[in-house]
Amino acid sequence: MKYQAKRKALILLADGTVFYGKAVGDKEGTAFGEVCFNTGTTGYQEIFTDPSYFGQLMVTTNAHIGNYGTRAEESESDGVKIAGLICKNFAYSYSRPDADYSLQEFLDKNGLFAISDVDTRALVSYIRDNGAMNAVISTRVDELDALKAELAEVPGMEGLELASAVSTREPYFVGDADASIRIAALDIGIKKNILRNLARRGAYIQVFPHDTSYETMEAWNPDGYFISNGPGDPQPLKEAVELARKIIATDKPLFGICLGHQVIALANGVSTYKMHHGHRGINHPVINLETGKGEITSQNHGFAVNREETEAHPDLQITHIHLNDQTVAGIRMKDKNVFSVQYHPEASPGPHDAEYLFDQFFETIREHMTKNTAV
Repeated sequence: MKYQAKRKALILLADGTVFYGKAVGDKEGTAFGEVCFNTGTTGYQEIFTDPSYFGQLMVTTNAHIGNYGTRAEESESDGVKIAGLICKNFAYSYSRPDADYSLQEFLDKNGLFAISDVDTRALVSYIRDNGAMNAVISTRVDELDALKAELAEVPGMEGLELASAVSTREPYFVGDADASIRIAALDIGIKKNILRNLARRGAYIQVFPHDTSYETMEAWNPDGYFISNGPGDPQPLKEAVELARKIIATDKPLFGICLGHQVIALANGVSTYKMHHGHRGINHPVINLETGKGEITSQNHGFAVNREETEAHPDLQITHIHLNDQTVAGIRMKDKNVFSVQYHPEASPGPHDAEYLFDQFFETIREHMTKNTAV
């Protein structure tokens, strides 16, 4: 690669702390969002296109980003969803023969501003100590006061509804129309690989917009329901919570992942809260309390379900616990066909420890269908 001077850039945190770096591709730019970090060593394209990261400035802890390029089929949505990228070493060239584009070309096509040459170890350590907060990345290094004023106007993630920004506008179908199982999926930020996992197991899925009513979804006569992952605070999702309540009342099988897990908790009257800096990575240890087995999981969330309220709830049982901080990683309803997890069983970052959850969902659907047929 021909040597190219890099434009100076900075990261300004909401508390006034500043870190410096260089603009990727020597581009001018400015981007705002909540700064967070992901500890995965691979899977950067999946991270950048995951709708759950909408509105966030992503710090990658792996020292080298971009070295294997990008492939179209590895995107988790229709484009980049993060607000901006912060990394240490950015690879402008790539070595994978079957890649479609370099990471720079991919980011340029999606209009994403990125900065590199940042002391990401120091930045991540600072976030871990002080918590996730709003920030701005910019090449306007001589306009610190103006950037501070603009950053002060950016809303915080707590109380922020973002599902509507990433959800489909119109319903669509995935899978074989002749499949024996029909699943209605609420899209509040759904990942493509979740749909692939459902379709691969023999389901025909209709994906509905974030504000769809229960009556509209039920009119399709699904055999089971799914509530997806997604970005933002779960508390403002009143329509999704009401939808979950109505599904629960029918006793039809319901499965939720990540934001969907939080929506199901809220539908049961259990509160959620914003975490200090969240869980984002591909090696988070979880214990399955029902089997006693450990799972290595992919996680991406900044909110969590209140554990004390869950333990005290007469109709809920905690099924999974995060081993690093003992937060709730999975729940099920004792007398309903309803369960959910805080992590991503579809991600399979090497280990496939958690894929059984999709099989469990299908077993629940088949049992429910058999029971209804017998009646």
